[in-house]
Amino acid sequence: MMEITLTCPECGSGVHIVPTLDAKLAKCDICNHDTPVKFDQAHMEGILKTCPCCERKDFYSQKDFNRKIGVILFVIAAIFSIWTYGISFIVLYLFDFLLFKKLGTIAICYKCASIFRRVKNIKDIPGFDHEMNDRIIYSDHDFEGKPLSH
Repeated sequence: MMEITLTCPECGSGVHIVPTLDAKLAKCDICNHDTPVKFDQAHMEGILKTCPCCERKDFYSQKDFNRKIGVILFVIAAIFSIWTYGISFIVLYLFDFLLFKKLGTIAICYKCASIFRRVKNIKDIPGFDHEMNDRIIYSDHDFEGKPLSH
């Protein structure tokens, strides 16, 4: 079954929910804010077509790894490279390669940053596109699930 982590619009913390057809609100445990959600039969089957939070169809896929931890590891490798003559970067590269092979892929909504795990149609969701992201975030453009075309 699909697992969803919504981003609370009030405090920015993650709200973990499992889709059910009768769910109408997701309550944040930190600030008690209720976020309206709308699940359909596709969500019950683990197929991602629309976001239950913002009802948009624009998603991207990436490996399931915390970006903040990745930046911290890079900074540590950069600091240690002074004494290791760059070997720490090689070690970090090997560690990153192993993680890339081991970790699963998640889908993320461009508009509301909701995270979707165990998505059955993850292969159909393209990777991150900076131009799409900028158009959605800054201009509220709706691509309706279609990839950016020039």
